[in-house]
Amino acid sequence: MTAAPGALSPHNTDPGAFRTALRAWLLDHAPEPLRGTASTPFQGYWGGTTTGFENDHQRVWFERCLERGWTAPRWPSEYGGGDMPVVQFRIFQEELRAMGMPLPLVGFGLTMIGPILLSEGTDAQKARHVPPIVRGEVRWCQGYSEPDAGSDLASLRTRAVLDGDAWVVDGQKIWTSHAEKSDWIFCLVRTDPHVKKQAGITFLLIDMRSEGITTRPIELISGSSPFCEVFFDGVRVPAAQTVGTVNDGWRVAKALLRHERGMVGESVAAGGARVDVLKPYTVRDHAIEAIGLGADGTLADPLIRDAVAASEMEQALMRLTVRRANDAMKAGDAPGAESSILKVVGTELNQRRWKLAMRIGGPDALGWSGAPYSDRDLALCRQWLRSRGNTIEGGSSEIQRNILARTVLRMPK
Repeated sequence: MTAAPGALSPHNTDPGAFRTALRAWLLDHAPEPLRGTASTPFQGYWGGTTTGFENDHQRVWFERCLERGWTAPRWPSEYGGGDMPVVQFRIFQEELRAMGMPLPLVGFGLTMIGPILLSEGTDAQKARHVPPIVRGEVRWCQGYSEPDAGSDLASLRTRAVLDGDAWVVDGQKIWTSHAEKSDWIFCLVRTDPHVKKQAGITFLLIDMRSEGITTRPIELISGSSPFCEVFFDGVRVPAAQTVGTVNDGWRVAKALLRHERGMVGESVAAGGARVDVLKPYTVRDHAIEAIGLGADGTLADPLIRDAVAASEMEQALMRLTVRRANDAMKAGDAPGAESSILKVVGTELNQRRWKLAMRIGGPDALGWSGAPYSDRDLALCRQWLRSRGNTIEGGSSEIQRNILARTVLRMPK
């Protein structure tokens, strides 16, 4: 079975023909060992110069999608994207999910800085930075939070002073995911300390190999962490790497945060972050394995059965909500307050899911290392602990509720 010529073109306006051709293409080109593995926006091949492919199958899948622009299906073809219309992209997502295929490329380049560069960047910035993202050549991290500027991000104190045609940056960022593996960082800096705090911030693109940058890992209660501290000591950044205008970085930063919150919600809708030993994993599968089925073919414990059913329904509703939000963005609307809804609901749903998994596992799920616990039980415990940070990272639930109160409910401050 092969795809009909032209059926996979972005100019094909027949959804049925596109779906048929895509299924044929996937059957011919999707590596068999990857089918059924799936992924989330946080899991898969991140690209960049410091990490490679997990295996040859992942490399082949990436290269085959890259040939068609499908590492960034919705982005313009002039930058290496696939130019997919909204309807085609929805079908693309559905067919990948149906086959259980992972995304060919993930990371903050695709989900955060790329969309911002496409909407806010200069022609030179887009030409320099967007194609390497599409080709998986550069990995990005996010320089927002600071030790004294987390929920109150506008209080940041990392300073940038203009010296000729370059900014000189000094300060510290914290909770910077994957900084030690990243090639570039998009960063908020204070460029005017004499105005209202939101008005004196600028958005910079900084090469992580620049002299004066130091990264240090931060360990979490789960025993591992993607987080780092990043220190800037007299780092010179070309002024041409300013996104938007000087002192207008807060507006750019808020636009990017809406993309980030939507990405978190999408990750939860896809099943949340999982370590290899738990892939594929659902609470339902875990309950069947741990408790077993009764004579009537249902879970033997009725209370767990009700809890699992509620969790599955929440998950299905979350997927529908994410789909509605994505459809709006793909139709040209910028992400709005719904991204805060996805962040709050999604992260709290993820915490409830892992708490239920621990309840199902009982004492076997409380191990930390070694026998008699299985690798799966130990991974469950650590994933549960890791989920505790979900409602803090990426903007705490309290902050998101304040945003919703002001922008949706129109409540006074």
